[in-house]
Parts: sequence; structure tokens; C-alpha cells
Amino acid sequence: MLRNKMMRTLLLWLACSVTGHAAVPQKPGPQNQVMPIDQIAAVVNDDVITRHELDDRLGIVVRQLQKQGTPLPPLEALEKQMLERMITDMLQTQFAKETGVRVDDTQLDKTLQRIAQENKFPSLAEFRAKLEQEGVDFKKFREEIRSEIIATRLREREVDSKLVISDSEIENYLATQAKQPDKGEEYQLAHILVLVPEQASADKIQASRQRAEQALEQLRGGAEFAQIAAQFSDAKDALQGGSLGWRPADRIPALFLDALQKMHRGEISPLLRSANGFHILKLVERRSKGIPQVITQTHARHILIKTSELVPENEARNRLLEIRQRIETGADFAEQAKQYSEDGSAMQGGDLGWISPGDTVPEFENAMNALQEGQISGAVQSGFGSHLIQVLERRNADVSVEQKKQQARVAIRTFKSDEAYQDWLRQLRDRAYVEYRLDGQNN
Repeated sequence: MLRNKMMRTLLLWLACSVTGHAAVPQKPGPQNQVMPIDQIAAVVNDDVITRHELDDRLGIVVRQLQKQGTPLPPLEALEKQMLERMITDMLQTQFAKETGVRVDDTQLDKTLQRIAQENKFPSLAEFRAKLEQEGVDFKKFREEIRSEIIATRLREREVDSKLVISDSEIENYLATQAKQPDKGEEYQLAHILVLVPEQASADKIQASRQRAEQALEQLRGGAEFAQIAAQFSDAKDALQGGSLGWRPADRIPALFLDALQKMHRGEISPLLRSANGFHILKLVERRSKGIPQVITQTHARHILIKTSELVPENEARNRLLEIRQRIETGADFAEQAKQYSEDGSAMQGGDLGWISPGDTVPEFENAMNALQEGQISGAVQSGFGSHLIQVLERRNADVSVEQKKQQARVAIRTFKSDEAYQDWLRQLRDRAYVEYRLDGQNN
């Protein structure tokens, strides 16, 4: 969820805060020289990543790993990991600009205000003062949050909105879950992923396998998981030790769950092969969870104005505010939805029916949950565009067969989304022009 990503970003900046640039360990030998400030580390399409930017990000990660007590991987491996991460981030930023995905300052300030409130600060000014007191460069932190929002909206639009989950997938999932003896379990996991390139040759697949086997061998030799993840993993969480946090059994792919059921706390899995590549799991902890019997559902409707190059966020928001004003002065919400909404629900007056937790994207759900019955939101931005949301009523519902199907749909969507997102990032990378300029890096 976007909220979790933003909180992780905040904690990272606080953990690594330092006035000025964090020191990066230097390679021994003649390379240990003062680098020109404008030296280019990589060319990414029409943009560049400088040595200064790379060292800046490396310094933050080094401090994070040191604060966690994680032994540092070889600097060369860490530098390569960070450069690849920065290339991926830059490609997403470029794609967002090309396709009209933007976060304006007004929306960004609202998000920062929400982060401030969640951290018990009554105002954004006080939150900023506290961060700066801790040594955080607020302008950089602000742009990092903007990037997180853009990346989430890209994922929602380019990946999540295109996922199709069939009835047969749901039935197969439920049948498999019914056979699982520990479906009420939750697992705290760490993860290493070594990607296999799309349409890879046999030689490239073998190279990825050997890299994964090297990581597994070092783990079995006693190396710390976080250190090996930072060195070998291609997953987005690699530099955070590969942590996946707590996952309920019904949100874990069958490939992983089959391995986890045979593992004890602290154990490392064998090499696991999926369509994306090779995986290594660590079972940090497991616990039983109570399965809720009653959930709160919301009956809501909405009006969607999609954003694009031709319709930026400000214009979409202004259109919705005009519609909202008409509704407040007597216009019928359903008729306005039929006339103006660009969602498939328009012909039903924007009616979305009964919505369960997890059915919608986080930004929509958070805004909807904050409304009282009958209340209409302001313009709410998500990866699909700008929404005007009205809550019609709420109810507490027993977990029925239909609800179990919906829970299955959410679980399938979760891990299908993870795989599809990795595929999308890989395709984005394959289409890009990337030229490495650092010593030891190959084109």
C-alpha cells in the first residue's frame, strides 16, 4: 500500500538522517581519488545519473545498514545494486512524464499533511521542523514522497488495472486453501529474488541460477540474510534486507507456501523457481491469526475523471468540484455520474455496490473510509484519475461464501500484481537505452 511505502520512506530518512552527505566506504587502490562532481555514472535515455547522486544515495543505504547492524556487502556489489535501483526509478519517472502521470504540489502537500497527522504532528510546518532538526533535507524528502506516489499510480494504471482474475482461478484457489492445514497462519518473511530476463537464452537462465546458488551457498555458510539480499537480490526491497513483513497464508503464492510449511523459524528455503526468476526465502517468524467472521462493507458510488496529458490533475479536480457544487445545490448524483463519469459504472449512476476492505486502491479506500453516510468527498486522486466519492450506507457482514470468494480474489490479485509489476519493470528496462560510465560496469 502507498501508505506503508511512505511510512517506510519516512523511517528510512529518519534512520539515515545526517547533516551533509553520509560517508561512503572507498575502494582501495588508485580508484580512491576525488571524483569530479559532474562525472556521469549512467546515461538513461535522455537523462543522466551522476557520480554525486549515486554517492549520495549510497551514503543513505550504508548508514541504514550500519544502523541495523547488518554487515556491509562488498562496496562494488552495493554500488551496482544502487545504480540499478536508480535506473529503474528514473525510467519510471520518465515514463510517468511521457504518459501524463503527475503529482502537483497541492496533492503532495495533502499527502505530507496526512503523514504529519499520522505521526502526531498538528501541522506540516511542525513536522518539517522536526525532520530538519533530525538532519533530514526536507526538500529531498518531499521529492522522495512525490516519487513514491507517482510509482504507485503507475503501478495501479499500468499493472493493477489490467489484471484479470477468472472464476476458475478463484475456485482453484479456494480448493487449494481448503486443503492447507495452516490457512490461519501468518508468516514473517525475508526474500531474495534473482530475476531471469524476459525471453532469456539458456545461458542467461543458467547465469541467473548460478548467481542465486552463490547467494544460497553464502547463506548456508552463515552469512546474514540482509547482507546477501543487499548484494544479490533484484527485488525492490533488497536494500531493506529483503523483508516482506508479515503475510497471511492466503496472501502467499502456493510455491512459497509449500516451502514454508516444511520450514522452521530462522530456516532458509532451497532455491525456488518461478516465471520471474529464482527465489530464496527466510522464515523469520510464524504466528496464528484469528480469522474475522464479520467485516464492514461500504455501499458507495463515484464519478471518475481520468487524467492525461490533455486533462491534468488540476483540470480534473476543478471539473469534479464543479460537479460537486451542482450536486450540493440540488443536482442528482446518479445523473451527473451518467453524464460525466469516465468509469464503467457510469451507466449505473456511478454505483459500485457493496465494497469490502481491499476491493479498491488504497487512496480511494482511505478517502471512502473517512466519509460519513451520505457525505460526498472532495476530489480524490488515484492512479485511475480523480474521483468524487459518496458513501450511501454501511453494514457489518458475515463472512459468507461470496465473501470468501472476494477474499480469494484480493489474495490472487496481490501476488499476481507483484509478478506482473516485476514483468512490467523488466520490460520498461529492456526498452530503454542505458549506458554505464563507471569503471567495471558493462553496457
